Amino acid sequence: MRRILIITLAIASLMLWGCVRQPEKWTHEEIKYIDTGVDPNTWVLIPAGEFFGGQFRNLRHLRKLNYDYEIMVTDVTNAQYAKYLNEALAAGKIKIENHQVKGFYPGEEYTGFRHERKIGPGYYLYYPLGEHGTRIKFDGKTFTVDKGFENHPVTMVTWFGARGYCLYYGWRLPTEAEWEKAARGTEDFRAYPWGNEITPHHANYDLSNKEIRKVLGVNHGITTPVGFFNGKKYGEFQTVNAVSPYGLYDMAGNVWQWVADKHERMTDRFMKGGSWMDYDIYLRIWAYNSALPYNYYINVGFRCVRDVKKETPQEENPSGENVEK
Repeated sequence: MRRILIITLAIASLMLWGCVRQPEKWTHEEIKYIDTGVDPNTWVLIPAGEFFGGQFRNLRHLRKLNYDYEIMVTDVTNAQYAKYLNEALAAGKIKIENHQVKGFYPGEEYTGFRHERKIGPGYYLYYPLGEHGTRIKFDGKTFTVDKGFENHPVTMVTWFGARGYCLYYGWRLPTEAEWEKAARGTEDFRAYPWGNEITPHHANYDLSNKEIRKVLGVNHGITTPVGFFNGKKYGEFQTVNAVSPYGLYDMAGNVWQWVADKHERMTDRFMKGGSWMDYDIYLRIWAYNSALPYNYYINVGFRCVRDVKKETPQEENPSGENVEK
């Protein structure tokens, strides 16, 4: 099985290579469903304020976000994405073309810089249908999920498809800064969301694959249900409650997560968190990866953020009715 190296990771002067792997040749399958007890429909508030960004301990990495926002406690699941596809198809927001789910993108500025690719307005790939490694099927009318994979993070979704999901519900993809603050918190320079140490019991990554295959009853590397590493014991495999300071699950390992940022003169989009295929160095908070926005992989997913709505202050008028200030 080959690894596709798609961007260097800048860690001080040391250049490391991140990896995202193409779909392998397996068909739809069923596995044992595992309920982790973690609700993928929950969100958590990230308050405005300072946080430590990047890897190094100096003030130039002290960053600040001047607004509150909320982020999903888990990655978006196969069940959630299939629900969205059914709703969006009925609403005419997506279309099926050549065994692909596509959605509209308004395009972006093109500077003609070397290696930059032009992306104009049009319909772009969201999710491939019938592709090896997909967990969502389409029978011509309805999208359904392979049994047992309902609460696994959705994969094989392009950046366009991740963005489309978030926007459909009035949300958005997190920026790199929003993602990093949610993963690290504000108190220290920790390497991982839960601290500075990592073992196979903290996350789904290269070294935990063997035990996870036993738990799920498969003979190949695979995603785990969202919130799997929550302190529970599955068979003989004991997990650590490996949450971020804000209580987020799977901010390291399981799947890479698309983020919103588009860097100047680049077509690639970025992702954070590492995946079940990667070594522990790629699960560190400051690590990142990238790929073209219309590419998809079996170890890349996403989660959304949403803005916090401020309630408008009201006062009583002489008639007794509430009026907005």
